[in-house]
Amino acid sequence: MTLLAVAPAEMRPSALLLNIGVTTIGAWTYLRRGQFSLRVLWPFAVTAIPMAFLGGQLDVPGMVYKPLLAAALLFSAWYLFSPRSTPNDDPSLRPPVVPALVLGLGIGLLAGLTGIGGGIFLSPLLLLNRWSATRVASGVAAVFILLNSSAGLAGQLSTVADIPWNAMTIWLPAALAGGFLGSRYGSRIAASKTIYGLLGLVLIIAAAKLLLSLGD
Repeated sequence: MTLLAVAPAEMRPSALLLNIGVTTIGAWTYLRRGQFSLRVLWPFAVTAIPMAFLGGQLDVPGMVYKPLLAAALLFSAWYLFSPRSTPNDDPSLRPPVVPALVLGLGIGLLAGLTGIGGGIFLSPLLLLNRWSATRVASGVAAVFILLNSSAGLAGQLSTVADIPWNAMTIWLPAALAGGFLGSRYGSRIAASKTIYGLLGLVLIIAAAKLLLSLGD
C-alpha cells in the first residue's frame, strides 16, 4: 500500500481488515492439522489484545517508532538467515509465562499502531527463543494476528469509513487466495528451514515498508 501511495488514513484499517480475512483461513488450516498450542498463545494474547485496541486509538509519530521497529525486524531476519539458526520441532516447547505477558504488552501496542497485526513480531520471538516448534509458531501467529487485528480494527471504528471499498473488492479476494495457498504450503509441504527463510523475507519486506512510510 505504501508503494502504491495509499493514504495513511486508509492504510491502517485496510491492512487490519485484510489481516482478519487472511488469518481466519490460516488459523483454520493450522488448527485442523493440530499445529497450534493454546499454551503458547495465551500469555501473549491476554496482554496483547487490550493493548492492540489501545494502539488502534493512538496517533504516535511514525518518526518515533518506525525506525526502531525496522531495525528489530531486520535483526530478526538476519538471525533467521544465519547458519546458527536451527529449527526446533519439539512440540513440548513453551514460553515462560511472565516474560510472555510482558512482551505481549509491547507486541499488542505495536500491532494496533502499525496495522501489521503482531504476528510478524511474535513469530521471530517464538523461534529465536525456542519457545515453540516451527509449524506451531505459524499456527499461533495466525490466531494471534486474527485476535489483534480484530481488536485494532475495533479501536479504529471511526476510521472504517476511510477504507477504499472499491479497491477492497480486488485486494480482499487476492489476499484470501494467497492466504489459502500459503497456509496449505506452510502447514503441509514446506520444510522448517524453508519456513525460516520465508519468514525472514517477510520481515525484510515489513521493515522496508516501515522505512518507506517514515514521512506518513
